[in-house]
Amino acid sequence: MESQRHALKAVDEWNASTGNYGDFLTHMHKAWHYLLHAEFRKDGVDYHYRNGQTGWYELVDGEPKAWPLEECLRRRYLDPADPVRLNAELFVQLRNKVEHRYEHGLKVITGGKAQALVFNYEHEMVDHFGRTYSLADRVRFPISLQQLTAAGREEQRAAAARLPQRTRDLVARFEAAIGDDVRDDLRYDYRIRLVPIVGRKTDADLAITFVNLDELTEDERQTMTEAGRRGIVVTRDKHVEVADKELHRPADITGLVNDQVPFEFKLHHHTAMWQQLEVRPRKTDPKPHATDARYCVYNEAFDQFVYTDAWVKKIVNTIGTVDKYRAFFGSDPEGLVIQLPGQPTGENRAADLSA
Repeated sequence: MESQRHALKAVDEWNASTGNYGDFLTHMHKAWHYLLHAEFRKDGVDYHYRNGQTGWYELVDGEPKAWPLEECLRRRYLDPADPVRLNAELFVQLRNKVEHRYEHGLKVITGGKAQALVFNYEHEMVDHFGRTYSLADRVRFPISLQQLTAAGREEQRAAAARLPQRTRDLVARFEAAIGDDVRDDLRYDYRIRLVPIVGRKTDADLAITFVNLDELTEDERQTMTEAGRRGIVVTRDKHVEVADKELHRPADITGLVNDQVPFEFKLHHHTAMWQQLEVRPRKTDPKPHATDARYCVYNEAFDQFVYTDAWVKKIVNTIGTVDKYRAFFGSDPEGLVIQLPGQPTGENRAADLSA
């Protein structure tokens, strides 16, 4: 709870117009430090220093000396190239170097990394102590004016340019020692692009929608990736609704899935999956538009639900092997299991699994 308190204070410092970047670093440092100590205590790991000869605790002001955050990170994330560990280690170094007059410039160049630091903390907290300790119900998406005008963007660039060379060198040297795959990992640097949502609004919409790149088609993912790499701003000149463009009926879904899995996928499997994954409401629901628009859309003209290519991919990713099918449905798949190109041979030996 003390860890969580510091995390919330850190987010408040970041979001407030009068917030202090140094205080953000200090509170996130304490939040991570206390969280990892809590994990070690829960797991029965002694996180205090002992004398190598006597075995007694090393004392500081009469109290056993505990591991600092740097040591905790090394013990928790054994891989030195782990993006979560590297992200936190960068902020440990920044905490020792921050100067008040350059705080705004540091916020500009480390914004994505700071977002990743908080997201990583949230995942670590929830994974070890449960959803009760999630920050999600107390953190709001901040409103910023700087990105709305050309003058605001230029001001941000100027603030970053005013950083002293030694501070810029700290980040540059740190990142020079890590690979491109880590620098591009969202757990190290969480960069986002804001694009206004167009089209019909449903009751299920939120002001902010997070898109998982793994659930996009290859073309969609390439477009998003290239936009982020080049710094392209997406604008809308005209929006035309195209009914049922690249959408599929349930019968089409079963055929598309059967082409990619080594067993029979039938309509009742499709029904069970959209129900369990809460992709759409039932037909009798008074709000049929309240679908998960990534996977399903309600066609009002024909009073039916149609499904996206992403739903096909989601099905295949979720139950596409015998082991995954068993884990999801709790039983063996129906029909003849055959060997498909690209499928692991160990799972897909020819076998008649029908009862």
